[in-house]
Amino acid sequence: MDFNLSEDQEMMRESAEEFAQKRLFPIAEELDEKGATPPELLKEIGELGYFGLMAPEEFGGLGTDTLSYALVIEEIAKACAGISIAISVHNSLVIKAIEKYGTDEQKQEYLPKLAAGEIIGAYSLSEPNSGTDAGSLSCQAIADGDNYIFNGTKSWVSTASHASIFIVFALSDPSLGPKGISAFIVHKDTDGMSIGANEKKMGMKCSDTRELSFMDAKVPKANLLGTENKGFNIALSLLDNGRIGIAAQSLGIAQSAFNEALKYSKERKQFGQPLAAFQAIQFKLADMATKIDAARLMVYRAAVLKDLEERKYSRQISMAKLYASEVANFVANEAVQIHGGYGYVKEYPVERYFRDARVTEIYEGTSEAQRMVISRDLLKD
Repeated sequence: MDFNLSEDQEMMRESAEEFAQKRLFPIAEELDEKGATPPELLKEIGELGYFGLMAPEEFGGLGTDTLSYALVIEEIAKACAGISIAISVHNSLVIKAIEKYGTDEQKQEYLPKLAAGEIIGAYSLSEPNSGTDAGSLSCQAIADGDNYIFNGTKSWVSTASHASIFIVFALSDPSLGPKGISAFIVHKDTDGMSIGANEKKMGMKCSDTRELSFMDAKVPKANLLGTENKGFNIALSLLDNGRIGIAAQSLGIAQSAFNEALKYSKERKQFGQPLAAFQAIQFKLADMATKIDAARLMVYRAAVLKDLEERKYSRQISMAKLYASEVANFVANEAVQIHGGYGYVKEYPVERYFRDARVTEIYEGTSEAQRMVISRDLLKD
């Protein structure tokens, strides 16, 4: 495998790094404190083209390869992981869903606006009683004339208050269980749909996370995404895209936590010498750097393999997501430890990295779920 980035990929990475460090990092703590992202910032991100990273060029997107997309997510996450969620979900789960499963009419209607950032997309699979066991969802969408009638609740919807459209999964034939799930494009102004309060989370606070509630909400049949009762397969096929985004996000968090720990260890003095002079700290830094390098290789490999359509690479993608998320938590924890008491206060960004890292082992499939995917693939023959 060629480990050198192409000129275009390096340009994409450098551009994202500049925006992230100059624009996002200075306000990241403020966004975290407020627990919200201002709409004008999302508009700015759209104008830079980051909401159209994975949209085909024919619809006004950048049409980037998956590695370029991962590089951008990594750089954004280094500065503000919460902002990277909006970019990741919009590209990997919403745009890719419509590009792959949408009708020509749906593609023409939504993809140009999504690519330009004129509208934001959100993704809704989980429910209050349906997380890892995604096939057990209970929200229903029953056909009635020219519409589907939705009833139920969806949980953990990122960027919900900013979104104009939602990719929603619901039971169109409850008698079939997981085989009766369908996918839909649901508009924010749908009568009978309401958006709940912003969840008060441990980390990723500026990422807007809410419930969707449906009470006899009418969604036109024209908004069915793909084939009726094939939604579960659609959801599973999109998870590889989402997991690469979270893996890249984890990598960004880990790298920034390490950078802060390295800098602090050189500046902070104890017993008359810098912390970095102590072997205990040196070994921590060595372990952190080694794990980050290994995670980066796995994430970049997964991104490159994702674009090779001749076979499935879910195992390698799950490995990258599993390892990168666990590395992010390990490195953030060690970074706080190296900072000592100062790592526990908001004056230093490692406190935020520590909180942000935690969820990377949970969403887009828990670490336990990734091990299920990996082991099933290993044992299938």
